[in-house]
Amino acid sequence: SATNADYSSAERFYSPLVKNIAKTENITLDELNTIPGSGKDNRVTKKDILSYVEDKKAGKVPAGAPAPTPASPQAPVVTTAAGDEVIEMDRMRRLIADHMVMSKHTSPHVTMFHEVDMTGITLWRKGIKDEFQKREGERLTFTPIFIEAASRALRDLPLVNASVDGYNVIKRKNVNVGMATALPDGNLIVPVIKNADQKNLAGLARDVNDLANRARNNKLNPDEIQGGTFTITNFGQFGNLTGAPIINQPQVAILGVGTIRKKAVVIETPEGDMIGVRHMMILSLAFDHRIVDGALGGMFLQKVAGYLENFDVNRTI
Repeated sequence: SATNADYSSAERFYSPLVKNIAKTENITLDELNTIPGSGKDNRVTKKDILSYVEDKKAGKVPAGAPAPTPASPQAPVVTTAAGDEVIEMDRMRRLIADHMVMSKHTSPHVTMFHEVDMTGITLWRKGIKDEFQKREGERLTFTPIFIEAASRALRDLPLVNASVDGYNVIKRKNVNVGMATALPDGNLIVPVIKNADQKNLAGLARDVNDLANRARNNKLNPDEIQGGTFTITNFGQFGNLTGAPIINQPQVAILGVGTIRKKAVVIETPEGDMIGVRHMMILSLAFDHRIVDGALGGMFLQKVAGYLENFDVNRTI
């Protein structure tokens, strides 16, 4: 006989079919909540509930007793000690936390590193930034230069400008580059520069400054944080050499840029090797090994490095 169980207060999603079977088989909501789900996002499938019913009938699950807990990793039990302060996460930090855990759970991450000689760009920027500030009324940072180099590399290797949907790969037509931006409250937001590959350096600089300023003042439009196909995060702004970033889902790669610092390095010249002082920086690329293999990840990093090292120091902006 069917029970009058009400599953409306369930915290996780159950399909009408699963609810129907549960009702017919007199399965309570508490029991239903303990059934491990093998579907997308750990959803309980028809197969899961039917195998639970079979186990129950075979006496493997005592009637009314909870089924084994799902195999998904459980958070550790955390206790507080005297004097500890408990701070509840705000909505944004919760979203970030869930997104980061989901990304690590979804993508097998591989991170590669590449050292880049930024001397040409550093000196070029130094010589042009005051004039740019006077003319445009804003600063010329390194960010637009990184976005330009990454956009060109994404055009060359479109498989890095992609998403994974099951066993399908979606190669994105548009190159929309997100830039991770720290907010005054300690949270993080990723405004997106749409069609970054079609903009010149001055246009990218204007977009970067405008989006970063409005992000910090909470004035971004919803569509300006959506539709990204690739992300750049700047570890260098905090003085760090490099870092291994977490992919911004549903993208398949994220580029980390480290601090630019002067180092003594070996320079190859026609007269032989010499030691010189150069402005060096480490790039890191975290990629989704489901579709980006080491060869492609390495080629992409080399492309970005090549565009930075071969930057035309005579160009105007």
